[in-house]
Amino acid sequence: MPWFPVKKVRKQMKLLLLLLLLTCAAWLTYVHRSLVRPGRALLRQRLGYGREVEKLTGVTDGRGVPVVSSTQRAEDSSESHEDEQVPEGRVPNMLFPRGARKLPPLNLTHQTPPWQEEFKGQVNLHVFEDWCGGAVGHLRRNLHFPLFPHTRTTVKKLAVSPKWKNYGLRIFGFIHPARDGDIQFSVASDDNSEFWLSLDESPAAAQLVAFVGKTGSEWTAPGEFTKFSSQVSKPRRLMASRRYYFELLHKQDDKGSDHVEVGWRAFLPGLKFEVIGSAHISLYTDESTLKMDHVDHVPQSPASHVGGYLPQEEPSADMLRPDPRDTFFLTPRMEPSSLENVLEPCAYAPTYILKDFPIARYQGLQFVYLSFVYPNDHTRLTHMETDNKCFYRESPLYLERFGFYKYMKMDKEEGEEDEEEVQRRAFLFLNADDFLDDEDEQELLDSLEPTDASLRQSHNTPITAASTKTAATPTPPTTSPLKEQIPRHSRALNWAPRPLPLFLGRAPPPRTAEKSSSKVYVTRVRPGQRASPKALRDPPWPPFPGIFVHPRPLPRVQLRAPPHPPRPQGHRTSGFQATELRPLVRAQATQKDQARAQGLTAPTVDLNSSAEAQPVTSFLSLSQVSRPQLPGEGDEGEDDGAPGDEAASEDSEEEEEAAGRPPGRWHEGAIDWQRTFSVGSVDFELLRSDWNDLRCNVSGNLQLPEAEAVDVVAQYMERLNARHGGRFALLRIVNVEKRRDSARGSRFLLELELQERGGSRLRLSEYVFLRLPGAHVGDEDGESPEPPPASSAHPDGRPELCRPLHLAWHQDVMVHFIVPVKNQARWVAQFLADMAALHAHTGDSHFNIILVDFESEDMDVKQALSVAQLPRYQYLRRTGNFERSAGLQAGVDAVEDPSSIVFLCDLHIHFPPNILDSIRKHCVEGKLAFAPVVMRLGCGSSPHNPHGYWEVNGFGLFGIYKSDFDRVGGMNTEEFRDQWGGEDWELLDRVLQAGLEVERLRLRHFYHHYHSKRGMWARRSRKGSRAE
Repeated sequence: MPWFPVKKVRKQMKLLLLLLLLTCAAWLTYVHRSLVRPGRALLRQRLGYGREVEKLTGVTDGRGVPVVSSTQRAEDSSESHEDEQVPEGRVPNMLFPRGARKLPPLNLTHQTPPWQEEFKGQVNLHVFEDWCGGAVGHLRRNLHFPLFPHTRTTVKKLAVSPKWKNYGLRIFGFIHPARDGDIQFSVASDDNSEFWLSLDESPAAAQLVAFVGKTGSEWTAPGEFTKFSSQVSKPRRLMASRRYYFELLHKQDDKGSDHVEVGWRAFLPGLKFEVIGSAHISLYTDESTLKMDHVDHVPQSPASHVGGYLPQEEPSADMLRPDPRDTFFLTPRMEPSSLENVLEPCAYAPTYILKDFPIARYQGLQFVYLSFVYPNDHTRLTHMETDNKCFYRESPLYLERFGFYKYMKMDKEEGEEDEEEVQRRAFLFLNADDFLDDEDEQELLDSLEPTDASLRQSHNTPITAASTKTAATPTPPTTSPLKEQIPRHSRALNWAPRPLPLFLGRAPPPRTAEKSSSKVYVTRVRPGQRASPKALRDPPWPPFPGIFVHPRPLPRVQLRAPPHPPRPQGHRTSGFQATELRPLVRAQATQKDQARAQGLTAPTVDLNSSAEAQPVTSFLSLSQVSRPQLPGEGDEGEDDGAPGDEAASEDSEEEEEAAGRPPGRWHEGAIDWQRTFSVGSVDFELLRSDWNDLRCNVSGNLQLPEAEAVDVVAQYMERLNARHGGRFALLRIVNVEKRRDSARGSRFLLELELQERGGSRLRLSEYVFLRLPGAHVGDEDGESPEPPPASSAHPDGRPELCRPLHLAWHQDVMVHFIVPVKNQARWVAQFLADMAALHAHTGDSHFNIILVDFESEDMDVKQALSVAQLPRYQYLRRTGNFERSAGLQAGVDAVEDPSSIVFLCDLHIHFPPNILDSIRKHCVEGKLAFAPVVMRLGCGSSPHNPHGYWEVNGFGLFGIYKSDFDRVGGMNTEEFRDQWGGEDWELLDRVLQAGLEVERLRLRHFYHHYHSKRGMWARRSRKGSRAE
């Protein structure tokens, strides 16, 4: 046990107690001062101290720095944004989507470059142009943010307004406070912005202190520093002897008055924010002598990397979901030599080949056919069909007006007649042949002329309608006596004698003879003022603005407005009364004197300001729902047209308005929430053909029926196991592609995952041909006649599988990516980074990068190639203006091996991980060329949130064997010397005329980045016309 000096402690007990008392007194004094100081500051504010700025600014300490009476010292930097939201995360450039969930470490800048005194007076400004969105999070999704801006420049104060649209700014540098003390910052902008400030001069310590909005919809007026609470920062203690790194991010969309400014003030009551001027800012570094590919000096702070990329739980597009096709190329492939004798050889010469067939200029687009794919690869852009419904056969105008109701069959209620459903279906399948000719229509209208008695009746008594549903036969309608005032120009339908169209494979019940004379008339709303017959024959509105149908069988109906006596101006009318019509669509009015039908009040809108009628279409059928109780209706003995109903209707409208319900609205009882319907399974894919549809850019690859794919795979597996003694078991069908030839058979690409007995999993990827009976032809060159069919052919005449001659692809063939470039430093750097990542992920070294440089001035392209981690590369330098055709031809000429594939490429492409495998599979020397369809991303879109469309018209991305490219004549460098646009279609014509097939498929994760086209090639080239 250690020795403890108990005796000495007892002797010095008084001194120890005194020391303890002094310590407690000092601690209590500190606590008292810290609690009393806020009270004094508050008391000074209440007594009026600080009303005059001179009083506060005149009080200084010994160094001349104003004394700051803050309520508390500046909080720790971690508290300065503890209540603020974390900015939206940036989506980094990842070659392979849906990658690892572990976020990579942030590459922050901790050491700053040497600072010089001449840096004062301005700060660095980086501009990211042509990028949509108004939120700072949209700027972080830019592929080149923060290292590769479109423009690097400087600015002399923290208030910028370039008067432009769709851009983002990154302003960074140092702030030099004028005095020591607590300082508040505020930022104002249109649209969103963020202001980051570091504790020192290090970018890695930057923290968010103020911001305007997060969603892109928030904005402020210039100089409006206190609109949002997030605009103003908490006070921060700064020293005049130090400099502090700051970063200002701003995003502007295509609306509003673009501006961004940062103000500061001493943390004193009554002071206003002032924009930070040139006297208190300085550059981070001098970039005037650096090229655009030099990015080591660009600071990387939490402002440019905040959040990272967090994979979404539910991808925005179906194509982003995992698919076995994306990584199936990593599975070892079965040797083609072991599959040679599985199927009998046969010649492959499809009938759609255009060898030596003369075609017009750019007509080759019409001879490119699509392939069918199984299983579904989800290349259909379903998330883009909100605005583009071209996948469906109906026209956009039809869908906008009628929707998809024709695919639905409403269930019949009890006591409802089949006649109503027949009429509804008839009007959903309107044909031009169903209209009566003008002569027939004239005869029909003449037969409907009223008698003298009816004329007198129409003058004296309003037309009545049945008030209950018990009436079996409505009163025949009457016409106006002044028939010359309303021209006879009505359209009638005679659909009874003709067979009605099928509805989901079922024909409607036949009509009886007595019902065959029923006619249904289609009318349109007429203008209130008198119109000439010629004006009615040439209507300014689209056809069929409204369809009115009688729910019960009527011999003849004419929907004409009866005459009305002139009414004084300003008098409110209730409109005409008609026979009991329960319309399929909502009644529509063109004047105040035609306001209601069936007692339904119309909105009180002044339609007389326009000479044209305003048709309104609705599918709310009053014949299938309970009618609303309207004023003057409900008593069985009353009619709707009795005198006094007009006044009652006016009173009802006033009561509705007084009750707060807008007039002209449907009653709640008019909506049948219990309405049900029947529908059959509809597969719209079966309605598509293999024709290359150039009008729809959201539809995906054609879908191969499952039964057909399974049948072909079953036949092949039966032959394979018969050849190898049942060594292989089928695990799953990864991919089946079919090219149809209705005359000779169909070509299939089978990709199967097999399990070898006692071995590992293998990949089978081979072409087979399903030959139709009797389609035995020789090779098109006459060199390889087809062997005679074996006796094991199907005796029942079914199609049989065979191995097409000279149609085998090679896994290790070299692929050359040829890209012409000029002054595209940020895109060249991105392209090389993607190619290096492709090599690292796949381990495939059998590809080569050929860059044809047209004297780029913004970077050293050759140096960038040398430092990139690529297996092979070639650098070609050309002088003069940029010429795409000449650049591609120069790149192909540099390839020496004729049995290698050249891929004519673009610089702004995001490649999927299986791009090399896809090119090799669909390029066969002397047989196939490959033109994949790329998805062109929209402004502000990224591969992780793809919004755009398929480039169905473009053939600029083209893969072909070098020998075939030379055989067709290469690029047309003479005609497309000073222009580009159309050289891809011209090459396609010659490829098809050489007897090659062009495989056209939409590839998953194959994107064309959105980019700015301003100043791309340092000159404005004239884009050639694609049509003669």
